[in-house]
Amino acid sequence: MTLRLQNVLVSSAVLALVACGTACGHTEAARSGAAHSEQEAPGAQVIRLVKNPEPAPAFEVHDLAGKPLSLAAARGKIVLLNFWATWCGPCRAEIPDLVDLQKRYADKLEIIALATEEDDPDQVRRFVVHSGINYRVAMAPDEVVRDYGGVAALPTSFVIDTEGRIVEKHIGLNDPALYELELRAMLGMPVDAKVEYFEDQGQIFLKNAARATELPGIDFSKLTAEQKSAALRQMNAKSCNCGCSMTLAQCRINDTGCRVSLELAQKIVAQVSGQRAKVPPAGNNSRDGKDTARPNDSPQN
Repeated sequence: MTLRLQNVLVSSAVLALVACGTACGHTEAARSGAAHSEQEAPGAQVIRLVKNPEPAPAFEVHDLAGKPLSLAAARGKIVLLNFWATWCGPCRAEIPDLVDLQKRYADKLEIIALATEEDDPDQVRRFVVHSGINYRVAMAPDEVVRDYGGVAALPTSFVIDTEGRIVEKHIGLNDPALYELELRAMLGMPVDAKVEYFEDQGQIFLKNAARATELPGIDFSKLTAEQKSAALRQMNAKSCNCGCSMTLAQCRINDTGCRVSLELAQKIVAQVSGQRAKVPPAGNNSRDGKDTARPNDSPQN
């Protein structure tokens, strides 16, 4: 029996336990969507959207009913592009909230759910009917998953504005109020929140990691500005050899638990500064074989 089928057949008690996690996947960054969507202080409502957003990769598929489904056809609405799977506990947990959101903003919002890592479209179709999903669902072709960065953890949702540009990326199970706040802010509706804008430094598209001035787990504090720039250039030029097909900088952003990229990046810092790299003791991370969820190591855009 395949691992995927085993996930489908687990008991409801196990599914509930899985749903307590934030995401099905191997990236530590999945816990916070690279942390930029979290509130800055207790009780504060902060919405962070990409400044100068880039176009979302176009796609044309057929939904589970066999009807054409494309991103272009949704132009003029806010799109929540949700990568999910029937076996993913957090994915299942957020469905009722997505159903409610689609119902209340039907004329302004288009939720598109692309099922990934699934064996049987008929099984997905039965699940959709049983769950009362009221938004468009299709199977996710490999090329679409690739175009959107490999989708390292589920659920992963991209918020796309009315002009077809990605303004935010959320990985893992989020407070449903966050999606509504973003939707209302983008539509110019009143929101009880502060809207801030950030430059994408790999949080949305990993190709933009070259813009990053800090990397998870890497201490640049002892370097001069010139040394730091030299170290970052090396990290954006050298590939990580963990098997991810990314640069060291991209791997640090995509998977903060990867000890391979951590050690290589720390060696670069040590070489630049003339000091020996200090690597923390091994712990439970995405590369130690203890993650029970199935990773997706497709190279990200």
